[in-house]
Amino acid sequence: MRRLLAASFAGLLLASATVPAAPGPAPAMSGGAPKVFLTREEALELAFPDCERKRLTTYLTKAQTKRVAELAKVPFDRSVVFAYEARRKGELVGTAYFDTHKVRTHREILMIVVGPAARIRRIEVLAFAEPVDYLPRGAWYGQFTGRGLDDELELKRAIKGVTGATLTARATTAAARRLLAVHQVRGELALEKKRRAARGGAAPAPRPRRRAPGGEVR
Repeated sequence: MRRLLAASFAGLLLASATVPAAPGPAPAMSGGAPKVFLTREEALELAFPDCERKRLTTYLTKAQTKRVAELAKVPFDRSVVFAYEARRKGELVGTAYFDTHKVRTHREILMIVVGPAARIRRIEVLAFAEPVDYLPRGAWYGQFTGRGLDDELELKRAIKGVTGATLTARATTAAARRLLAVHQVRGELALEKKRRAARGGAAPAPRPRRRAPGGEVR
């Protein structure tokens, strides 16, 4: 069972990565096997029932990557991001992002859903490789609902800490800031594209599509 959970965790890392990840063995665990709570598809269905979903790929320049880091006020060095837009009867319901990051010595995977008003709608923990004692209770994540990217989205401000799970709280808050910043920059890029089209300017040529591990074209 432990080997099966580790394999599931490794597969989820590849399936839910915000950026393409290289294949490799599941990370070594302390305190037991990794905990896998939801697959990517289960999380998306939970967030967007009865919606049409589409995965979008955004390529960021160095300047755009730097802007994300400046907005988020946390490190960010990714040049490719994936967003999952959900629509119901043509109307945007929300956008989901997946973030894989280290908590203490091992990783967790979060899904963060951003609503049309650029505020967090929900956070789901898909997998957690640290001991479960470091995982906050579900109610704690409710503090993020309705929060936007501002100075209050910080521990000891709008977000209360968790005794015994400080590193997880810090990592979750950083992920929320990081993905809200990504969402804002993606919105700026979309707006600039519309302005360019209105001026009659040609959009820049898309980058070549790359093949992910296993042959999938991302």
